[in-house]
Amino acid sequence: MATPDALPARRGRDYIARHGETVFNRIGRIQGDRVDLHTPLTRKGFAQADAIGTVLRERLGEGPVGEGPALTLWSSPAGRALQTLAVIAEHLGLDWHQTHQDVRLIELGFGSWGGRTLAELTATHGPVVHPHGMAVAAPDGETYAAMAERLGRWMADTQDHDGDRLILMHGLSSRVLRGLLLGLADDAHCGVPVAERLPQGSIVMIERGRETLVHRPSA
Repeated sequence: MATPDALPARRGRDYIARHGETVFNRIGRIQGDRVDLHTPLTRKGFAQADAIGTVLRERLGEGPVGEGPALTLWSSPAGRALQTLAVIAEHLGLDWHQTHQDVRLIELGFGSWGGRTLAELTATHGPVVHPHGMAVAAPDGETYAAMAERLGRWMADTQDHDGDRLILMHGLSSRVLRGLLLGLADDAHCGVPVAERLPQGSIVMIERGRETLVHRPSA
């Protein structure tokens, strides 16, 4: 395990947010990385995005459209992440069209499990979620090691970028990215660093290997 002080120096701060609730989330259906399964936000999901935007505006300020706080926008290319970011960007007066969409930030790939419900999978394969909330990797899906590798490459490519970053991600991929940025030990179930589980609509700030909770929905 790398302690925060032993991690490579990283310029700027990383604000990492989990997208709002979607139609599939509401009924317990897996989306993963499949582009044909990017279901839209529910009303609760939009409210969660609004809450993140409000908190960040109070924290960072706002400006005319396109001239908001010095914050580079990054997102998984999944529609649910981009939809959440659009709401947040409006609060901050930032131009959503300037978002860097990076496939390396997408959710874990679930192969043939994509589109199926957790109840269906559990009935066939047994428990598919570890006790701490990380999903079991699908037999024909992406491994956690592969996901950690792509997230590590994104970290390396943005290591020396000036300014802060706002990053819209998913439940599993955000926990692994946070784990890598925090220098956590490998998780016993996943074999890669995994940070604490946070609900949809949460956002943290990581600076110099240390994490601060910015917003966590009450329900």
